[in-house]
Amino acid sequence: MNKITLSFLAAFAALPAFADVEYKLSIHEPAHHLGDVKVTFPKTAQAHLDVHLPDWRTGRYEILDLANGIRFFDAKSENGENLQWKKIDKNTWRVHLNEPTEVNISYQVYANQLGMRSRHIDDSHAFIDASGFFMFSDSFKQEPVTVDLDVPKEWRSVSGMNFADDKHSFKADNYDILLDSPIETGINDLYKFEVDGRKYELVIWGEGNYDVGLMLSDLKKLVKTGSLIWHDYPYERYVFMVHATSGARGATEHLNSTIIQRHRDSFAKRDDYIGFIATAAHEFIHTWNVKNYRPAGLVPYDYIAPNYSDLLWLSEGSTSYLENYLLLSAGITTNEEFYKDLNKTISRHLKTPGREVQSAAETSFDKWINAGGDHGRNFSTNIYSEGSLVSLALDIDLLDKSEGKVSYRDVHSELYKQFKLPKSFNSQDVQNILKQISGRDYSNWWKDNVESPISIDFDALLAIVGLEYTRPDSSKAVAGLDVMAKSNGELLILNHVARESSAWQGGLTAGDKLVALDGRQVRKSLKETLALFEPEQEVTASFIRRHQLMTTKVKLTSDFDKPKKVKAVKAPTERQAKLYKAWTGVEHPNAIYTNPQ
Repeated sequence: MNKITLSFLAAFAALPAFADVEYKLSIHEPAHHLGDVKVTFPKTAQAHLDVHLPDWRTGRYEILDLANGIRFFDAKSENGENLQWKKIDKNTWRVHLNEPTEVNISYQVYANQLGMRSRHIDDSHAFIDASGFFMFSDSFKQEPVTVDLDVPKEWRSVSGMNFADDKHSFKADNYDILLDSPIETGINDLYKFEVDGRKYELVIWGEGNYDVGLMLSDLKKLVKTGSLIWHDYPYERYVFMVHATSGARGATEHLNSTIIQRHRDSFAKRDDYIGFIATAAHEFIHTWNVKNYRPAGLVPYDYIAPNYSDLLWLSEGSTSYLENYLLLSAGITTNEEFYKDLNKTISRHLKTPGREVQSAAETSFDKWINAGGDHGRNFSTNIYSEGSLVSLALDIDLLDKSEGKVSYRDVHSELYKQFKLPKSFNSQDVQNILKQISGRDYSNWWKDNVESPISIDFDALLAIVGLEYTRPDSSKAVAGLDVMAKSNGELLILNHVARESSAWQGGLTAGDKLVALDGRQVRKSLKETLALFEPEQEVTASFIRRHQLMTTKVKLTSDFDKPKKVKAVKAPTERQAKLYKAWTGVEHPNAIYTNPQ
């Protein structure tokens, strides 16, 4: 046999075999949040095999250091012989191989991160996001996987993945699908329904004041709305997972499922329920926006390092914006509820001084390091609120210039058509789509509103679609201080001082304990104390810093006792009414078409 043939055979032998990667999770000590994992990697002739646990999970753009819960790592050959291994970084284990063999990995997982939606085990359930449980090797990421669960016999297991051999086992085509298909197993309630030939499941863990009948009714309406934006549905089966808990809140989108967490008593009131169904709408939209088209930098996912993009505002903020369109169009929410949510977004934006500092593109790229708190509010924005308002401004501009024929929904429709995974898109691609659908060049608009901090004249913008942003006629001028504070017994601790405000210029800062204004003690209510003064009055603020009593002069601001609100104009023009319907999918509440423009 010649040297070339030998070299070829050696190289071929070093390639990974085509076989399933097998995962098994055993839960025998659920009260202590512990699980035991075994992983079998197919036979390989590599000199070593590197196995990793992801450093973050999809849907949360933040390094989570998930490997901090791993203990008792061990590696054996297919014959049960110990294999030498060494941990080479915080989430990578290198297993050395002396001869071709299967590699059997075992380790213990501490799973007590319910709020991160990465891993949680207790005596009633386990929430299994693969990123927090299951290690992978780059050599076998594209191989089929199976997951077997050894859990209490009374538990029920549910996932967006297909079942394998029994009711506690699942299979997926590769690791990426496994990572985007969480499993809820435990004591839960399961409801199944079908809409337009597609199957849906609602699984609820935890007792709460939810109305299952209402949830099912509205979810049936919601899932029909995908066709309002996109030309097809990328799934045949979809799972809504709900945690009714005592603390954790939030949600995460996945490939054909979502996990939604809310306090167990935060379902019954109308505002609370809208919070739930809006979250469901948000994650449902992600089935297309992110799970089927997403920006360059996130394709393919790198589970070890940050995945940078200047378009996360489009991935998340646009989703927040479109969720309200789907809810209103479906008849789940009312016009007034639509305005109320829009009002919250605008108010949050105007109360965030960072809106003048950081653009939507910048906050997208910095999502991995952006922090909240006083400095964050003063010098940063976030991908949700800024992205939502960029989407609003762009949507109304498209509608206005096209007489209602083109909208922002068309942008997302084209992104799905032109850049479905494994393709990806960048900022220029989005601008090209804008030009394709509108016939206009949006490069200058993009520079002014995406790459620069956005500045919106809400009065002018909302007037185009027959809304107004006004303060009630009964509003009165009152003194303000441009700070946020929390009560601490007899004192108020400042947790935010608006950048460049009079309080800022007077030297007050977050962490100061405000004692009095002009000698009048400030107790639990700053608002009540400010009512004793006139707008723009100069006062002496007494405060404690570093356990010392200090004073400073501060000029109070001029504020109002009632905030501005979004509402429908009483007599919209015919054009306003037409654009309103093109924008929301429903009639303007005051449309009478008697005042043409």
